[in-house]
Amino acid sequence: MVTMKPSEEAESCKNQGNECFKSNNFEEAVSLYSKAVNLSDKGTRERATYLKNRAAAYLKLNKFNETIADCDEALEVIPEDPKALYRRAQALESVKKFEEAYRDAQSIFKVDPTNKAIQPMLSRLHTIVQERAKHNAQTSSKVEQMLKLAFNVSEQTEKREKAITNLLVLGKENSGADIMLKSGIVHKIQQLLKVEKNSEIYVNAVRVIAQLCKRNVDRTQQVIKIVGIPWFLEIIDSDNEEQVNVAQYCLQIVLNSFSGMDNKKESKPDPALTNQYKGEIDTLLTCLTYSITNRVITGLSRDAIIELIMRNCHYSTLNWADKFVEIRGVQRLLEVCSELEEYKYESAMNITPSSRTIAAACLARIYENMFYDEARERFNHSVDDYIKDKLLSPDLESKVRVTVAITSLLRGPLDVGNYVISKEGIMEMILVMAQTEDSLQQKVACECLIAAASKKDKARAIINKGVDILKKLYTSKDDAVRVRALVGLCKIGSFGGDDASIRPFADGSTKKLAEACRKFLVNPAKDKDMRKWAAEGLSYLTLDADVKEKLVDDKPAIQSLIELAKTGDQSCLYGVVTTLVNLCNAYEKQEVMPEMLELAKFAKHHIPEQHELDDPDFVNKRLTILGKAGVTSGLVALSKTESHNSRELIARVFNALCSLQELRGLVVQQGGAKVLIPMALEGTNNGKKQAAQALARIGITINPEVAFPGQRNLEVVRPLVSLLHPECTALENFEALMALCNLAGMNETTRNRILKEGGLSKIEHYLYEDHLMLQRAAVQCICNLVQSEDVIKIYESESDRCKYLYMLCQEEDMESIIAATGALCILTSVSKKCCRKLFDLQSWLESLRCLLANPNKEVQYRGTYMLYNILKDDKDSAAKIFETDVMEILMALTKLEEVENKTKEFAKKCLSVAEELGVIRKPDENFSLEAIRQEHNDVEENE
Repeated sequence: MVTMKPSEEAESCKNQGNECFKSNNFEEAVSLYSKAVNLSDKGTRERATYLKNRAAAYLKLNKFNETIADCDEALEVIPEDPKALYRRAQALESVKKFEEAYRDAQSIFKVDPTNKAIQPMLSRLHTIVQERAKHNAQTSSKVEQMLKLAFNVSEQTEKREKAITNLLVLGKENSGADIMLKSGIVHKIQQLLKVEKNSEIYVNAVRVIAQLCKRNVDRTQQVIKIVGIPWFLEIIDSDNEEQVNVAQYCLQIVLNSFSGMDNKKESKPDPALTNQYKGEIDTLLTCLTYSITNRVITGLSRDAIIELIMRNCHYSTLNWADKFVEIRGVQRLLEVCSELEEYKYESAMNITPSSRTIAAACLARIYENMFYDEARERFNHSVDDYIKDKLLSPDLESKVRVTVAITSLLRGPLDVGNYVISKEGIMEMILVMAQTEDSLQQKVACECLIAAASKKDKARAIINKGVDILKKLYTSKDDAVRVRALVGLCKIGSFGGDDASIRPFADGSTKKLAEACRKFLVNPAKDKDMRKWAAEGLSYLTLDADVKEKLVDDKPAIQSLIELAKTGDQSCLYGVVTTLVNLCNAYEKQEVMPEMLELAKFAKHHIPEQHELDDPDFVNKRLTILGKAGVTSGLVALSKTESHNSRELIARVFNALCSLQELRGLVVQQGGAKVLIPMALEGTNNGKKQAAQALARIGITINPEVAFPGQRNLEVVRPLVSLLHPECTALENFEALMALCNLAGMNETTRNRILKEGGLSKIEHYLYEDHLMLQRAAVQCICNLVQSEDVIKIYESESDRCKYLYMLCQEEDMESIIAATGALCILTSVSKKCCRKLFDLQSWLESLRCLLANPNKEVQYRGTYMLYNILKDDKDSAAKIFETDVMEILMALTKLEEVENKTKEFAKKCLSVAEELGVIRKPDENFSLEAIRQEHNDVEENE
């Protein structure tokens, strides 16, 4: 066997690559040229040739950055190589780097003035570059003017506000952003924010920085080089919510630029870019993680930092979840979870009422991303480290903090919480704390017992061990202890769920507990913390239908619940939303098959019983009361949570409200549609489905231009299309089809979005359904979609789509026929190909007769209009049609008695067209139809 030299093998690969290139197999050509490059020595002319060839293949594949990189290396070897310059110029023009492309084109022209290929490019780029230079000069002048106004603190506030807004607008253009960066705007903003008192100017100045970084790695690196990551953490440290939000947004933009994401929910990091800027991305995570326990920042900024980590830790490409555990992030979150208002020292962390809830949700999200046993063990080991460290201290405070941290684990990653509480001595320690006379220990022990009773087995264990303790604590003089003990009793009392046959306590106890919770909820003298716990107590008790009915008729209690939700406090979220889910009966219901029910009775198994007060009439009454009381505004405030499980609960309530047509307008008015879209795009599968169905129900009843204004009508398409899935119920399919039908009737942009999301093929699937309502909704949707030029092209293609629409004209369902004929009227009016597809149908004549002789006037009219489109300018089709009895039907239609009848008008037009094409001739008064037919047949034979 002869071994080839590397240079010979490289040349062979190049030649094979050339053959592939000529055959338009560009992917294979790239692979072969890459082998040749790898086999060649750097700096050689041979390598330069292989690089140029690979650049040509990359160019064909629209991989412009790769083309530029190969040409750059080739030009290092042969600086004025015309081919390398030309290919780089083409790639640079494609990525809109016109000035650089123009420089390359000029270089080619200097080397080879007779090059005919470069002349049109040079001319084209010259025009673009001149225009851009002129535009840049104008932009530069505007930027200079705005900089003078915005950063002059002695200038009028109104002028400064307008100037900074204008800079924000100018920064949206690449040219404007580049000019601003060169003008030193970043340093100016850095200095300004140290002294700026005007909130609007401050916030917009930070937005300018975000705009400079947006989708541009080079500019992002320049910004960070000037200010550094710590500067972003400085500006996020504020008590002003708007300032915190804009700084959080700015940090997200920085991460997006380095990872190739944008702010859309479906956006994901680019692996190549993430790998390239791994150092910067990891530095950002480290800075954020260390800031979690920063003792001097505000509670709002701490929450925002945790939310940032939570929002991005599920991307496996970033690998933030593993790194977070590695750099002791779990311990830092547990520190936040254990922070108590009662322990206020100089070194204490500032927290908000939502901080512990947000930290617990973040722990849950991190744990969700521990995909394998070893990773979960590392997470558990971090938790163990924290707990051991605290329990080694002999002081009481450490035990209290550990208990509070365990409570957060039970509310976050439940498996970890159960793992911790099952450790030897932990539950005993909590029960001992509950029996002390110290109200703080009693409070935290109660909270932990409540969180621990999360499953029936745990609830039973606590009934056995702790129910007497909770009853004793309920007699406490401290309301904070009493309300927590009350919630513990409520939770234990509710573990039978909505099964009316299970009652852990004696009859009447549940109502008494509910009344006690109500007193805490509506009492204006009680602080928000008391009302929060009262809401949580009701969240367990409202599984009882008697409690639901009594609560929903209690207007002050319902109003207090809604007002509590409107605060947006994340720690209130679970109690309020779960209570609302129960009132709406929006929880997951397991369908029981009759056969399984009989089998269960035979086997003497327990069979759940539904309470008569949970019948649909009672549920609808409760929904109406809640909707009219303004519950939507409360749900909107709580929907800011990053917890996917909580978002699912909120979506369930929204969907239940939208099940009643009369409440959908209220949901839209109070901002429900706006928050449902992100919930339908990200979260648990059930949560996304619930939110999508709520959107579908809104889209059916309310004009989409009102329900989903502006960009929102495009964003809602994906959730609706997701409901066209075999795993969704027939009702979900139907409602999605109806909503998409309304959206498809809006405009071309929305129709294009439906196409882009793969909606057409999914909608067409339901044309073949046996379910009449699904088929009808699908045909109606297609009728609106065929207004799109792209859909018309699809229907013109070699497929049976058009043929099937003609077949639908023979259906019995009148609504389906009307929709199918509507679609065919549009298709035949613009496409002769679609007209001729009528004859692909064996029973085409029967379809025509069904339309022309239809008792429904609208169908008759559409049939004549469609026939007119088919006959017009097509003698062959006209001859084929008029060989049949269609002419007699048309003649009969011209004799209709109505004076103004569109069917009559188009029937006459059809006969006139046939006459003009020479297929028939106008009859004399004494000339019979049979004579016309006979004459027509004679003419055909003679021809």
